[in-house]
Amino acid sequence: MAKRKIVWPHKAKIKLFEILDYYTKRNKSTTYSKKLYKKFKKETSLLLKQPEIGTKTDIESVRGLVVEDYILFYEVTTKMIIIHTVWDCRQNPADLIMK
Repeated sequence: MAKRKIVWPHKAKIKLFEILDYYTKRNKSTTYSKKLYKKFKKETSLLLKQPEIGTKTDIESVRGLVVEDYILFYEVTTKMIIIHTVWDCRQNPADLIMK
């Protein structure tokens, strides 16, 4: 079986970097942003080994993986794991738009 790879579409990358930029500006330091980014990297690398560890969502092919106060919504295909968005759990759930 071929190895899967993690794919971050443009919108998901923007969302991730908005989160990291927010903490950099708020804390006037990159320390927490770097720590949070490492956690995201670590958790996404776990998906390569165990792609089904996330919780099933209302969308059949999409799962959610909790990382601190965030949920990584992702989809598993035969060749890749697509991270659709990073969602801050403290936001209004009605504002969540997927795909």
